[in-house]
Amino acid sequence: MTLSYSHAHQQGSGTTEVVAVLVAITDHIARVLTVDQGKLLPNGPLMPLHRSLQAGVRQWVEEQTQQPLGYLEQLYTFVDTNRRNVDGHALVYVSYLGLVQETQTQELQSQALWRDWHDYFPWENHLDGMPSIIMDFIVPVLLEWANTAEDLNVRERRRQRIGLCWGLSESFLAGGELMNTQAVNDEAHEQREWIAEHVLLRYEMLYEVGLIPEAPNYPPNYQAVVLPEDWSKRIGVPMYYDHRRVIATAISRLRAKIEYRPLIFGLMPDVFTLSQLQQSVEALSGMRLHKQNFRRLLDSQNLVMETGESSSAQRGRPAKLYCFRHDIELQSLLMDSKLPKRK
Repeated sequence: MTLSYSHAHQQGSGTTEVVAVLVAITDHIARVLTVDQGKLLPNGPLMPLHRSLQAGVRQWVEEQTQQPLGYLEQLYTFVDTNRRNVDGHALVYVSYLGLVQETQTQELQSQALWRDWHDYFPWENHLDGMPSIIMDFIVPVLLEWANTAEDLNVRERRRQRIGLCWGLSESFLAGGELMNTQAVNDEAHEQREWIAEHVLLRYEMLYEVGLIPEAPNYPPNYQAVVLPEDWSKRIGVPMYYDHRRVIATAISRLRAKIEYRPLIFGLMPDVFTLSQLQQSVEALSGMRLHKQNFRRLLDSQNLVMETGESSSAQRGRPAKLYCFRHDIELQSLLMDSKLPKRK
């Protein structure tokens, strides 16, 4: 079973489409804008709206979604060999990543929907620790997949990939016995950390093994673990046209860039508390941050400044409000300011 449904859109004569990954943070949740009941990203035929392709895409996205864009960059160019135009040519789509400030998200048309991006990638949400789905189901299947390789070198490379993608130590992989999730959190991660920006690598591995419904070899036929009947729901919302892979690419790009560019401010309201800023970074990285280290790094990078006002908190002492320094905003694409990603 695949989800490259040919009936989702009418077949046309064009060969190139634009696909937009729009990201916003609302209530400390990272979300993406979707259409077709969450099964597609905003997309459409590439039309020459402007001499600059990026400017044309910005105009197209804002017209199609009614969302005012801040930061926008070209993400990747994909070739969908499962989709053909009327002349039989494979479809190429150019993807873009755009950031929308929380205060700018507007009332959406009925066909558009903001979705928590962890709805599509539940294994990426480590805000409350490692999700149980990883050690209960994903890792056992991946290890059996690795062991099915007849060539010893291929088998070893697969196990190394599993360790690097899923944060498992070499000693754990060599042991061959599965520990419970808590044990992995306490022991395996002491030697090899979870790399948040490896979203696309993890998705590609699940696709290769057949653990996600979009894969042509889904469902996998392994004996190490019996997948539950509702596995297609547990492993995240599937999408048409490999659009889940496009989102994975966008999350990987965004998580990597917040290490050295203050892109988080493209997602923040004009004024915010430091707690709100930290929670927003955590929403992007999918991991909790150490409060003191986070604020120490903010101070050292001189990224924010006090507004002189405080939040109107209903309980407790009002928190100071901050804003993004305007001089940093102007230089944000050239500076080397880092934001922390893990606790």
